[in-house]
Amino acid sequence: MDRKLKFRNAEGELVDLAEIPATRFKNEFASMFEQAALGKPVAITKHATPKAVLISYEEFQSLMRARSAGLGELEAQFDALLEGMQRPRARAAMAAAFDAPPSHVARVAVKAVRKRRRAKPG
Repeated sequence: MDRKLKFRNAEGELVDLAEIPATRFKNEFASMFEQAALGKPVAITKHATPKAVLISYEEFQSLMRARSAGLGELEAQFDALLEGMQRPRARAAMAAAFDAPPSHVARVAVKAVRKRRRAKPG
């Protein structure tokens, strides 16, 4: 096997990820398949550049669970923000912002930028 990359598996361990040229992968598919099924992922390269990775189904499921959990967390944050924007005070502020003349919006924006600059350390 050519060179090694690192891969964090479902158990959180850092394991070697072997890079295999596509031609060799085609010729040794059964062996590479077995290796991946046993939890040893294989990076398939073309012109020395990784193009695909063969992983076990267990690793795939772990990646999908991690992705889903992240999305669920973002959905919860979005729902909380949306709920906050439905409160009477927030609704009134948004209505006032949309009804404000452009000159007022510009003054408020400049004031906010100046305030932010003063708050920055350094």
